[in-house]
Amino acid sequence: MRRLKLHWQILIAIVVAAAVGWIGGQEGAIFGLRLYPVYDFLGTLFINALKMLIVPLIMSSIIVGVAGIGSSGDLGRLGGKTLAYYIASSLLAILLGLVLVNLIQPGIVDGAPARDLLALEADASMVTDKVGGAGVGALAEIFLRMVPINVVSAAAEGQMLGLIFFSLLFGFFMTRIGHDTAETLYSFWDAVHHVMLRMTEWIMLFAPIGVFGLVAKTVSRTGFDAAGPLVVFAATVLIALAIHALGTLPLLLKVFARVRPYRMFPAMAPALMTAFSTASSSATLPVTMESLEANAGVSNRTSSFVLPLGATINMDGTALYECVAAMFIAQAYGLELSFSVQFVIVVTALVTSIGVAGIPSASLVAIAIILSAVGLPVEALGVLFVFDRILDMCRTSVNVFGDSCGAVIVARTEGEEGILGEAEVMRRSA
Repeated sequence: MRRLKLHWQILIAIVVAAAVGWIGGQEGAIFGLRLYPVYDFLGTLFINALKMLIVPLIMSSIIVGVAGIGSSGDLGRLGGKTLAYYIASSLLAILLGLVLVNLIQPGIVDGAPARDLLALEADASMVTDKVGGAGVGALAEIFLRMVPINVVSAAAEGQMLGLIFFSLLFGFFMTRIGHDTAETLYSFWDAVHHVMLRMTEWIMLFAPIGVFGLVAKTVSRTGFDAAGPLVVFAATVLIALAIHALGTLPLLLKVFARVRPYRMFPAMAPALMTAFSTASSSATLPVTMESLEANAGVSNRTSSFVLPLGATINMDGTALYECVAAMFIAQAYGLELSFSVQFVIVVTALVTSIGVAGIPSASLVAIAIILSAVGLPVEALGVLFVFDRILDMCRTSVNVFGDSCGAVIVARTEGEEGILGEAEVMRRSA
């Protein structure tokens, strides 16, 4: 008998949890055992398991990624162009998400924060005290937190900015020491990274149980009132992803590659459909390379360098989603986020998107990092599970499309011809 795929298990868990939570309410019991504490236990256990992964996963991901780039012989011209594009496109995606979430404000319902509707338990005043209301002057404090006095203490206390900065430096300077020593270190961190990926995949097998507890707990407390703000949140993410995929990325293709941007969509259709169905940019990589070389006309020299790198560090859709999710939770708590706090969200979303594993739902770990960085309760990400699968499929498709556009731009700047019929475009414009 074939086992149901994980996303179907999660969907079934959501439906069953909604029904059970609505029927039983907070006082529902079986044989004298109240069900609400059981829901709370299951949800909290799953969230704790995700939090357990944060430090080793983000450290190993960033160190291996940076060391791998730095040790490559192509890091010069080709690597510089690739990194510049990936940073720029991810930053544009994050800023787009930030603008839309501030305009739409999905965490606000009828002028009031959606905290109670979403059954967010932490007291709003406590959260406000942790986040703080400092203005632009607090930026200096942010940069001070990026350089921790004790990296072990920073890891234990959840000071993710300092941990990320240390990991970036560690990975970079691994490439500046003797080859034998560097190889030993790289092998160690690469092994840690693969172990953490396996642990993430294993813990995600229990996601249906954890999601059941989280959703049943919320519905039993609030009924279906939570659906409203979550639908608006999902719509905000989808609108932002659509604008980035249909507007920002084609504009970059038009300006920097001088090709007809909408030819990219039929050329990359197999990869986009694979990304949508698997929600994994890593699993889609072989299809992405085949589509880019066979349909778009990019050389293997460029695609074999740009695409694997992109599947590791370029996550436009994921970075956008992380930013919108963190802002949504902050709005739901009724926080007036200062410029400095939003700056932290933007920077952390940009850096953590580099370290996100290319597997389904791995961005939830990155969102936990962002919430920790700005002082928001990590437990609040439980509300995101309701629409996470469909949003994961959509943002993965945007991730893959962003990688493909980057490969086309790099190829054109390297002088490659015959890509998406750009020679015809140039003849007609001459």
